[in-house]
Amino acid sequence: MSRERKHSLSIAGHRTSVSLEDPFWTALKEIAAAEGRTMAALIVEIDSRREGNNLSSALRLHVLAHYRRLAAGA
Repeated sequence: MSRERKHSLSIAGHRTSVSLEDPFWTALKEIAAAEGRTMAALIVEIDSRREGNNLSSALRLHVLAHYRRLAAGA
């Protein structure tokens, strides 16, 4: 099982860090590339839509939802 690692990033001019396992970080990179945008842009969007979850959880849930949509053929 992969351990969480801290990743530092900037959102709306504020530095923050998120703890994510490497497979989730890799999946976010793949999702951003498939959508033709930067990781930063993807994370800012996810951050703006999260409802009460911490950012790390919101990122994991976004990855899960993305791959569920792909599996369902949407």
